[in-house]
Amino acid sequence: REKVPDDYSVVDPEHKLIYRFIRTLFSSAQLTAECAIVTLVYLERLLTYAEIDICPSNWKRIVLGAILLASKVWDDQAVWNVDYCQILKDITVEDMNEMERHFLELLQFNINVPASVYAKYYFDLRSLADDNNLSFPLEPLSNKRAQKLEAISRLCEDKYKDLSKSAMRRSMSADNMVGIKNSQAVLS
Repeated sequence: REKVPDDYSVVDPEHKLIYRFIRTLFSSAQLTAECAIVTLVYLERLLTYAEIDICPSNWKRIVLGAILLASKVWDDQAVWNVDYCQILKDITVEDMNEMERHFLELLQFNINVPASVYAKYYFDLRSLADDNNLSFPLEPLSNKRAQKLEAISRLCEDKYKDLSKSAMRRSMSADNMVGIKNSQAVLS
């Protein structure tokens, strides 16, 4: 609801702005802390696989794409693309669908999160919280939840790979993910 500054696409956002954006999505969509860890896995994969830099003009789209996929893979009651459009009023369902497709392509459809990968991120985050005297209320993943995560992520990965074969098309809406100069941010 705040006015978007003129230099929005060239100045790094403050930490509190990033936190507020993520918190708004997580609380509005009622996403879990485990979903946040899966989101982090997808963000790091994207940065590695696609060799993309996060910059002022693309960070919201990149974070939104990771949260969107993580919520579909992890949460029992996945949030639909249309639900995100109700949270973020300036984005269309078509744009969300294309962004999701493009994000999957950039991840090379690797959305599987083995329990060992989840555990690594969990303990890294817990260590980071301890090092900075912050609380870390998230409990370790139980065996049952770990097996569920692996099973669901494998199932989703297979589903998305099948979809990519039948309808492989490039996404124009997420092209700003790779542009750094003079890129316009779609979300405000």
